[in-house]
Amino acid sequence: MNLPGEIKSLGGQGYFAGYASMFDYVDNQMDVVIHGAFERTLLENKSGQDIKLLWQHDVREPIGYFTNIIEDNHGLYVEGYLQQEVQKGREAYALMKSGAVKGLSIGYRVKDYSIDHKSGIRIINDLDLYEISLVTFPANNMAKIVEVKAAEEITPAQLAAFEQAFERAALALISI
Repeated sequence: MNLPGEIKSLGGQGYFAGYASMFDYVDNQMDVVIHGAFERTLLENKSGQDIKLLWQHDVREPIGYFTNIIEDNHGLYVEGYLQQEVQKGREAYALMKSGAVKGLSIGYRVKDYSIDHKSGIRIINDLDLYEISLVTFPANNMAKIVEVKAAEEITPAQLAAFEQAFERAALALISI
């Protein structure tokens, strides 16, 4: 299932926005992150200022920085910039613009969880977030770059329209 919208353009100088993790979605690792799981780690990391932006979870490949990381009603929403002065940042930006790479993924350590013994799903209640990566294949298929034009061009009406479209998509997923 895809998030509503596609990448039409990214703002100047490598700006992007998206969801690094989506709540209440069973990922490919049989994990579910619930709302509130990021709260403590974001408080401890000055609202995510210390969270690294990496290429494909490679600690040797930092490609930019985040300007905003928050938990909203849907998941872990992020905004950031890809460093255009770094070759891998320019490459990642080109791949994002073309739509060839649009996944996001989190690097974390679980602090508190429970297991649904019937399904085998691990329910993550609290975690330490270390990094967020731009990836080809995210474990959480809903964790993706969302349609944006530029940070200053996103209007409240555009954000509301995205949220409504996302809620419709999430309801469709739940009914499957």
